[in-house]
Amino acid sequence: MDELQPSLSEVEYGQRRRVPKREAFLKQMDAVVPWVDWVALIEPHYYSNKRGRRAVPIETMLRMYLLQVWFHLSDEGVEDQINDSFAMRQFMRLDFGRQQVPDATTLLHFRHLLEKHQLGAAMFASLNAKLEADGLVMRGGSIVDATIIAAPSSTKNATGTRDPQMRQTKKGNQWYFGMKAHAGVDAGTGLVHSITVTAASVHDLDEVTHLVRADDQVVYADAGYQGVEKRSEIINDEHLAQVEWRVAARKSALKQMHPHEQAIESRKASVRAKIEHVFLIVKRDFGFAKTRYRGLAKNLHHLQVAMASANLLMTARATMIQARMNTAITTA
Repeated sequence: MDELQPSLSEVEYGQRRRVPKREAFLKQMDAVVPWVDWVALIEPHYYSNKRGRRAVPIETMLRMYLLQVWFHLSDEGVEDQINDSFAMRQFMRLDFGRQQVPDATTLLHFRHLLEKHQLGAAMFASLNAKLEADGLVMRGGSIVDATIIAAPSSTKNATGTRDPQMRQTKKGNQWYFGMKAHAGVDAGTGLVHSITVTAASVHDLDEVTHLVRADDQVVYADAGYQGVEKRSEIINDEHLAQVEWRVAARKSALKQMHPHEQAIESRKASVRAKIEHVFLIVKRDFGFAKTRYRGLAKNLHHLQVAMASANLLMTARATMIQARMNTAITTA
């Protein structure tokens, strides 16, 4: 996209003493998103009208869609927020003197295009291939876990029904209605490499074979994966049968352990914390604690883009920390 000349208001806005968190976040993400790669994935499927109104540039629509994912907004909500937020307008690279924000319907059609061609999965895979080529992904060990993402349980909607692909499950003493997001995370870096979704009633163990990489030798998991090594799909798989499953002990057993064994469990927990950090970003930072769309396919697509974004955010934060450390060493 063409670089825009700063307006008088932008120059004045740049004189502030403190940069708001939203603006700092958007600048950080703008610098790490692989725009060229992702636009190239979308281009073969994008509109190519030779007549009529010119289509909105792909990157403009991609930027708008990512704002929707990162701030968990409706189609209309994104349009309103861009019109209202200077930081979002800067991220969109729009000059209101020459351009208008694409409307909610245009964004809806763009999102449906991404979903139809499963471009969320393509974007996630493309990013991970780039991270691995850059040497930012380690091999040999993974962490697997699942988190519940709630769905609206109300029937006060157009169909008068709850989402038929969502189910109830009990965790502790509380019931939840929705879906489960299952993830496999690199044990060394905490970057997500595998994602699946199921109804919330599906047991975590049923998805574990889809979350382990072909070269993983060690897999960490919480107590919900007890007995994984005894399952037939594990025993009958040449690779999975050789994996060392480091599954957490149940709390009842932990209290009766020797202090040395408790220390081992503590170290396991420190490794598993990396996947909890990913879920924290997706559910708290990106607001994806509740589904916005009906059906598992649409929510899987949303999750794939959110997880790719989480990988980008973690990479950007790690780079920033490393740069600060290098500066501190240089000035010491």
